[in-house]
Amino acid sequence: MQVTLKGQPLELKGNQPVTGEKAVNFSLVDLNDSTVELSDLLAKPLVISVVPDIDTSVCAIQTKRFNQEAASMEEINFVTISNNSKEQQSNWCAAEGVDMMMLRDTDLAFGKGYGLYIPEINHLARAIFVINQEGVVTYEEIVPEIAQEPDYTKAIEAAKTLI
Repeated sequence: MQVTLKGQPLELKGNQPVTGEKAVNFSLVDLNDSTVELSDLLAKPLVISVVPDIDTSVCAIQTKRFNQEAASMEEINFVTISNNSKEQQSNWCAAEGVDMMMLRDTDLAFGKGYGLYIPEINHLARAIFVINQEGVVTYEEIVPEIAQEPDYTKAIEAAKTLI
């Protein structure tokens, strides 16, 4: 699959999850250095927001938007995943007042497992996945142009149908 970054084509490595498939398990570390696995998050419907670099404007907008949604919808789990370091994520969250769960994929295992790794820029593609309590992907969006925001409304609506 290809995406673009300001019009430049980039190739995603691997296979991307599609609606109706079982989500690939992952094991990532949060800001408290606790290991979090997919199964830990499935007590409620789950929205996974994937951003290429938390220190860029569109990623910041996306993360703040889902942080606002998370604060108003306790019946849904929200998580943001990037391959930024703990320090980058912590500093950004502190500066922006964001308290949602942030997971880091510094070894790119998640990115490769979900087919979101872009070798040319060593970052993840921008994506959103909604996963039900059985671990099945019920909504997926891999944003075709990395510099653009995802469709928040469609993702939130997809998650709400699982409540």
